[in-house]
Amino acid sequence: MEFDYFSWIILPILIFISRLGDVTMATLRHIFISKGFKKIVPILGFFEVLIWLVAMRQVFSHLDNVACFIAWAAGFSAGTYLGMYIEERLAMGAQIIRIISNEDISVLIEALKARNQGVTIVDGQGAMGPVKLIFTIVKRTDKAEVIDIINTLTPNAFYSIEDVKGSEHGVFTDDGKTSAVGRLFTIRKGK
Repeated sequence: MEFDYFSWIILPILIFISRLGDVTMATLRHIFISKGFKKIVPILGFFEVLIWLVAMRQVFSHLDNVACFIAWAAGFSAGTYLGMYIEERLAMGAQIIRIISNEDISVLIEALKARNQGVTIVDGQGAMGPVKLIFTIVKRTDKAEVIDIINTLTPNAFYSIEDVKGSEHGVFTDDGKTSAVGRLFTIRKGK
């Protein structure tokens, strides 16, 4: 009896690729929902479910083939990773960085303003005494540069970062960086 290449090699590879595609789209769809990108979410959902149905039909047609189950699970794992990787590379949206420091922050504030980064400063009271809270909303493409400034000028400052669903009327750096699609295909330096 000769080996069935289609059932044990080609079909599992096709299931893996299908699952990789639909889970990548699902991961991106969930991330885009949380960021409020309403226009692309239904399109991703349509193709995600269409691919899922095709892959699922093949798995149910070959329930006696363990390679199909392994390909299904491996495609799910790889698709989750690929979706997160793509979203990170696209770097769409904005984030708020909250900086808390009990040190002199004047140099930090001037550095952020010099790069046309909007800042809001609030006096606060921390566990160890008076602190300054600095709020700044940054484009995700600018986050690494702003974090470098913070770490260089106020290395002992506490900071936290959260995604911002939307913002208006702020001061943002207009750096002319590449588009989201361009960032997806750009080779990163130092990563």
